[in-house]
Amino acid sequence: MKKFLFMICLLIAIANLPTTLGLNLSPKGVEKWFKNLSHAKEKMTKFHFYFHDIVSGKDPSAIQIAQANITSLSPTSFGLVRMMDNPMTIGPNIDSEVIGRAQGMYGFTSFEDRELLMTFNFVFTQGKYNGSTLSILGHNRVSREYRELPVVGGSGVFRLARGTVTARTYWYNATTRDVIIECHVIILHY
Repeated sequence: MKKFLFMICLLIAIANLPTTLGLNLSPKGVEKWFKNLSHAKEKMTKFHFYFHDIVSGKDPSAIQIAQANITSLSPTSFGLVRMMDNPMTIGPNIDSEVIGRAQGMYGFTSFEDRELLMTFNFVFTQGKYNGSTLSILGHNRVSREYRELPVVGGSGVFRLARGTVTARTYWYNATTRDVIIECHVIILHY
């Protein structure tokens, strides 16, 4: 009888494992989440962190994947596209605690100014947001002190997120083109 009860408890635990580890990501789990959405209270969450876009050296976090035949003649790098997997840190120092990765790509889109089209995710790898993401898609006019990028969605705890990233260049090396971006993020989610 003890073995039978143990097996029943084990089967119940295994069946509930997806929800024990976080959100149930199965189609039925997602459907249940949406059905309960009308009863959910919206939350506001704020983040402050830095990401390090390193294009130089032997271990870059962003690499060039394409360029137009006129890019080398353009003072604004028009047509250059980079893929990034940049560390996100609590502080501006690359050695400070890593909380995730900024993963995606950006391209230089203007003949007249250094402007980017950015499409990327903040992928959280630590703490209570581990495994959750925020999706960013927007225009970044690098010459401005503060730039606003829209948060257009998210996953995990940030499912259906929307909000704003206020980005500021914290440090830039004109020789290597490495940059540290300070991010203030405010999102609404359920």
